[in-house]
Amino acid sequence: MFFSAIPLAYFGEGKSYTEFTYSDLSVTEETDSRGKVDVFCTVTNAGKRDGEEVVQLYLTDEVASMIRPAKELAGFCRVFIKAGESKRIHFSMNTDQTAFLDSHMQWIVEAGEITVGVGGSSEEIQLTGKFVITDTAVIDGKTRGFYAKSNIVD
Repeated sequence: MFFSAIPLAYFGEGKSYTEFTYSDLSVTEETDSRGKVDVFCTVTNAGKRDGEEVVQLYLTDEVASMIRPAKELAGFCRVFIKAGESKRIHFSMNTDQTAFLDSHMQWIVEAGEITVGVGGSSEEIQLTGKFVITDTAVIDGKTRGFYAKSNIVD
């Protein structure tokens, strides 16, 4: 018996009777280790039926001093969209959500470039952008953010 390394369904993948497209990505370009990042995108129901989509936000730390996940779920927003309509989605996250334990077991927010991916599943990333963290700081791990806040703008 042979086993495939390809999963039957990817993380966050849902089935729908309609199709969604993503556009108009906007990402805060630069912030410091104690700042905030705003991500906006537009999701359009391009199908002929009304439907729900779970818009997912992923982060990738491009050059970290420690091994980091290739994609890290940072937030999500479930949105109902009528056929042919669009909704603007806003994610707001603290920079400390990117924190990780360093070799001294301290929580750090590290300076560098973070790639943002938005899509309907971990393998269906339709939009990508980047932001830069300008400085490195040790933080209190008990107070760090875990998920971006999300809301429907219109």
